[in-house]
Amino acid sequence: MTVSRFEGSRQTGEWPPDYPRLQQNFAAAAEQFISDNRDHPFFLELALSAPHLPNYELEGFAGRSKNAGAFGDAVMEIDSIVGRVFDRLRREGLDRDTLVIFTSDNGPWFEGSTGGLRQRKGGGAYDGGYRVPFIARWPGTIPAGRRSDALACGIDLLPTLCALAGSEAPQGIDGKDLSAVLTRGAPSPREEVLLFQDEAVVGIRTQKWKYVAGDFYMGMFLPFEGRGFPQLYDMTRLGEQYSLAARFPDVTRALKTRFDEATAEFAPFRKADTVKTGRMGPPRGESIPRIWRD
Repeated sequence: MTVSRFEGSRQTGEWPPDYPRLQQNFAAAAEQFISDNRDHPFFLELALSAPHLPNYELEGFAGRSKNAGAFGDAVMEIDSIVGRVFDRLRREGLDRDTLVIFTSDNGPWFEGSTGGLRQRKGGGAYDGGYRVPFIARWPGTIPAGRRSDALACGIDLLPTLCALAGSEAPQGIDGKDLSAVLTRGAPSPREEVLLFQDEAVVGIRTQKWKYVAGDFYMGMFLPFEGRGFPQLYDMTRLGEQYSLAARFPDVTRALKTRFDEATAEFAPFRKADTVKTGRMGPPRGESIPRIWRD
């Protein structure tokens, strides 16, 4: 079995990949890794590429989702693979001594439900593209059935896992330790989450509010910033349907100040051809760089 992958620009697996069996190959590699490392602590990241495009007719799962097509079949396959991982942990006697986290890197793109959240991956700083599921299981350490609306971000995983494993996180990182949120239901230590498109800050989220500086859509060279922005949303209400910027000018000004600070802070890390805040594509008046033409 070969798993398609790259280390930097160096190919270390088959290419092109066997798409109909790609997720099964990932799962088999994960199962083998668990068994090979059952006698000592390990970290495993099983980063399935499905249900991201391209979706192919899958071996053993074609048509399983009835009317949901290849996307639905891919979701069915993912569900099966999660079950396989838990079965292997149980078989090796590790299921009660292993923290398992299920999450994603972004919301749905063209297919799949956003659950009532606004927009999708690649379209603005709205929850449909940025908000993702986060399910954690660790019997005896994380109480079953607990729900939390604590503010969290993907970069918080590193310090959280370090704390739960009894080790120290590296100095100078941006993530926050959420271990107390998971184990005790404590409030989040995070006061804000910055929303990015590539290296550009496009929004800022606090527990109650979201500030949106502008809009964009992946692949379109259209400036949507301007009229109607900035926007302010009350995040205790689902959907981000009505901007409250005019009703709460003090909140809007305070978040704009923080947004401007964050934009300046990250400006040195911007590449020359990344998007400008609130806009996808090259800056106005400039030719399209190679990265946009390809």
